[in-house]
Amino acid sequence: MSGARGGAGEAHLAASRHRAILRMLDTHGQVSAAGLSDELGVTHETVRKDLVALQEQGLLKRVHGGAVRIGSVADEQLLVARTQQAEEKARIGVAALQFVPESGAILLDSGSTVAALAACLPVNPRLIAVTNSLPIALALLPKVGSVTTLGGRLRAETHATVDDWTLQHLEAIRTDVVFLGTNALSPTHGLATPDQAESAVKAALVRAARLRVLLADHTKVGVESVYRYADVQDIDVLVSDAGLPAAVAAELERDCGVEVVRAR
Repeated sequence: MSGARGGAGEAHLAASRHRAILRMLDTHGQVSAAGLSDELGVTHETVRKDLVALQEQGLLKRVHGGAVRIGSVADEQLLVARTQQAEEKARIGVAALQFVPESGAILLDSGSTVAALAACLPVNPRLIAVTNSLPIALALLPKVGSVTTLGGRLRAETHATVDDWTLQHLEAIRTDVVFLGTNALSPTHGLATPDQAESAVKAALVRAARLRVLLADHTKVGVESVYRYADVQDIDVLVSDAGLPAAVAAELERDCGVEVVRAR
């Protein structure tokens, strides 16, 4: 009987840990194995077994160093629904200001995190801005010397221009810095997005600037999507938030040669 009671007790503790892990995933989008070990007061081996069990139930996906929320690689939120991590994105925008030149040309990708940078950009008439995002173009109009929008088909999901006209314009552009957004960043699969047309434009954006700065909150790191448009090594700087585990940031710097800024 004592063995049965002991087994039931272990199962109860495991179920309690699993609920705690899923709550943390709902809050942060990503968890690290080291952080779970400290938070739950258990060994790394216990955390590994818990993550394996939850992955087998289809409740999360294990990644190097931890786990991320489960979801289809084809998931894409509508622009009006992209309100998650709003505070983190605002801090990322402020932290990214250090990479805006005092004068020169900047290129801005579409997306809510890049929009956070546009929102906090101070007035600077010495800047030239180029973007494929209509909302970002309107936000920049009273702040910079000139704004150029890239022509093309306008996607309802992101309010970004795509397809041949956009790509043709980008072939003739060279800027000091590009500020990129992404749906997913994986050390193995690179930077990716669920839309093929946006992927092609993002790849062209990467090629069009001297300095490439990626703005991505921690929920995008360790995640994969359908269409890869760059390797992690193709970017120079990742500006994320404090939710990105320090160990993951260190691995990206060491293995991919990317400078990582964790906005607080």
